[in-house]
Amino acid sequence: MTANLEVPKNQFSRRAGALPITYVPARNTILLSLALGWAEVLGAFDIFFGANAVDYSGYPDCRAEFIAAFEGLANLGTAAAAQGMGRFRVHAPLLTMTKGQIIILGMKLGLDYSLTHSCYDPDRLGRACGRCDACLIRLKGFEEAHLADPIEYAPKRSL
Repeated sequence: MTANLEVPKNQFSRRAGALPITYVPARNTILLSLALGWAEVLGAFDIFFGANAVDYSGYPDCRAEFIAAFEGLANLGTAAAAQGMGRFRVHAPLLTMTKGQIIILGMKLGLDYSLTHSCYDPDRLGRACGRCDACLIRLKGFEEAHLADPIEYAPKRSL
């Protein structure tokens, strides 16, 4: 692996059976493990996770099977569950929603999308590139929701 790979632009970089180059090894496993540890400390048994499988970009940790397996692990590998204090549940309410549906839900909940960012390759000023998979999926979601994306995108560079 190398850190100098170019982020694919102006195309969805999915290939059947191949991981995108933007895959971060065990990212959601690590983040859910941190959430699980904190939940156990707090005595909370519900963990909410923002994975989305509809616009799945090839990440194996954004699938229902992964979430179910992690929930099983949580209930086998924690003292709270082993001692019968409760049963951990991993909730993924966005899992089967389209990006357009997610954006509409966020608007209904008062989310300020100008404070959010999806880009894999922002410019030096932090502006989204508008051309990587994450940007293309985000822009498609705003289009499906019939809303304008409020973030600033970097100027398009000629090829």
